[in-house]
Amino acid sequence: MGTLYLVATPIGNLEDISPRALRILSEVRLIAAEDTRVTRKLLAHFDIHTPLTSYYEHNKLSKLKVILDALAGGDVALVSDAGTPALNDPGYELVRAALEAGYNVSPVPGPSAPVAALTASGLPTDAFLYLGYLPRKISERRALIDQVSNLTYTLIFLEAPHRLFDSLADLQTILGERPIAIARELTKLYEQIWRGTLSEACEYFTRHEPRGEFTLVIGGKEPALRAVARWSEEHIMSVLLAGPEAGESPAKLAARLASESGWNRREVYKLAALVKARRS
Repeated sequence: MGTLYLVATPIGNLEDISPRALRILSEVRLIAAEDTRVTRKLLAHFDIHTPLTSYYEHNKLSKLKVILDALAGGDVALVSDAGTPALNDPGYELVRAALEAGYNVSPVPGPSAPVAALTASGLPTDAFLYLGYLPRKISERRALIDQVSNLTYTLIFLEAPHRLFDSLADLQTILGERPIAIARELTKLYEQIWRGTLSEACEYFTRHEPRGEFTLVIGGKEPALRAVARWSEEHIMSVLLAGPEAGESPAKLAARLASESGWNRREVYKLAALVKARRS
């Protein structure tokens, strides 16, 4: 019984393909490719002559039987144009059908634009949410952004160049000022990772025409600060009076009280001035 291999291919630099991926692609009986023209160039570069069949968004359901029949006689590899198949590319339905038919499904890991952009973004990587391409319709795009606006996870989106500025404007309007890294042409000669804030990104791309497919990595919402019960004026005054006696400088005392008392630093300084006046 055959195995369906999900083979990651380079997102730009051909050196990123793994020896295991090359071996699998040369040994399987059939390669299901998102675009056979793109994959044929890759195979020719590495002198691989495995038969190809197309498997893309508009034929993915009609091709299921063809690929399952091939699996009955041996192994099959699924590849996308670039990166990891089934991740924002056709593949989910094929994986489900292969599993339901009793075939083994095995990943052959490798390049992935969202993960590559995330790791190089300078933003937190311990918890993130990948949402693929932002919706084309304005109302759907804004609804999705609003839906994730309160999440503290790092957010990852893909976007096309002709929609980039409008999407950045919606992100800035709904999410507010947040850090963002915008990656394009990853691993290629003209690789670019732009880093800044959402408002700075809007300004930058009004002056620089977007080219290529973009990966957007955006900081999550900052966690709300723990609510602090506001101290009474008598309490804070007593601490201010005792502060110098405990050897704490006025500046450090004011900063500490601002974080602990529920009073802002300006208010604390005003009270500190009153305490100083009483002593003089």
